[in-house]
Amino acid sequence: MRRMVSFVLGGGKGTRLFPLTHYRSKPAVPLAGKYRIIDIPISNCINSGVTRIYLLTQFNSVSLHRHIRQTYRFDRFAGGFVEILAAQQTNEETDWYQGTADAVRKQIRYVEQPGIDHVLILSGDQIYRMNYADMLATHQRTGADVTIATVPVDSKAAAAFGIMRINETGKVEGFLEKPKTEAELSIVRTDPSWMESQGIKANGRDCLASMGIYLFNRDTLVELLSGSDYQDFGREVFPMAIRARKVYAHVFDGYWEDIGTIKSFYEANLALAGANPPFEFAQEGAPIYTHARSLPSTRFSNVTVRSSLIADGCDIGEGTVIENSVIGVRCRIGRNVTIRNTVVMGADNYQTESFDDPKNPPLGIGDGSFINGAIVDKNCRIGRSVHLRKLTSAPDDVDLNDDVLIRDGIICVQRAAVIPDGWSV
Repeated sequence: MRRMVSFVLGGGKGTRLFPLTHYRSKPAVPLAGKYRIIDIPISNCINSGVTRIYLLTQFNSVSLHRHIRQTYRFDRFAGGFVEILAAQQTNEETDWYQGTADAVRKQIRYVEQPGIDHVLILSGDQIYRMNYADMLATHQRTGADVTIATVPVDSKAAAAFGIMRINETGKVEGFLEKPKTEAELSIVRTDPSWMESQGIKANGRDCLASMGIYLFNRDTLVELLSGSDYQDFGREVFPMAIRARKVYAHVFDGYWEDIGTIKSFYEANLALAGANPPFEFAQEGAPIYTHARSLPSTRFSNVTVRSSLIADGCDIGEGTVIENSVIGVRCRIGRNVTIRNTVVMGADNYQTESFDDPKNPPLGIGDGSFINGAIVDKNCRIGRSVHLRKLTSAPDDVDLNDDVLIRDGIICVQRAAVIPDGWSV
């Protein structure tokens, strides 16, 4: 594992996560109250023994850079690092990253350094826990040039993924993007008995979906990128590798969620807040790391909390009810507030000055407000007796004003929004 280097792809615009990506890149979006999405792949790398990690960034990357700088520092004896490779002009290149493969190609000198045998390509917008040493074991056992991580899905779910067609040894012989018809599915189905032979219970799942995680022999990756001008790994480089190289599947049978849309982000957060979450951030020997903040414990009295996550440094007033929600760091919530099915991201700082202006409320959520089915971004000022709930007749995507939008049927309150007393939707 010490001879492996990882590239985490975090440079996309994240348009499907707008407005959460209005001021930040997709990997920097807060998750589960106190984490960032980027913490997942970086923590997986660290827990797997991969300590040379490059993060490729491009859009709205200031907050992401700050988070990486404050969080991931290795001691000088370990020799590890998390280094940001932002798109830049050089004597050889003048363009921005044109895709995932193009991003790695523009930074190929970091792949060609001595002491590297394998290159791990990861996505920056997924929730899962994987030991990449298991993937390397599959890669070495099969003698693969490229190994792709796959997750079993049933035929109904296959329409949302790229599906592998493999032979009895696990070698990938074909790839079909989002098969929908029975004729297409019949080409890429995997015999459930093959999954059982790998120690994985099929449970009705008969397709292997790409997770967008690739393990390359270093020289193979260099040859594939230098011998083509392909810009995307999933659509172009990987299909080319299937035709020209030995590509094998590594089957992962655990929780995995791609959170590229507002709906998937919202549902994943609420699932993490449930009584039986599908993913645990705390696991002995393999925790998910994040920025360590010096915050006081959350304070509340006479508050009802059910199936929720409440982060550090919050102050919650009497009579408040919080159900099936995520409350981020430094949240100030007034008295008799009701928050249901909502993600509140918190604040970057505490407000020390005091004032009472109905049109410019303080940071937090004012007394008597009601919020149901929303995502409230950071540093919002929500006044007293504000009511936020989805209109049953409203379309899935509409701008209610400059600060409040509906995306995928979910109310989204933009970062630093100001909602005056008594406002409702």
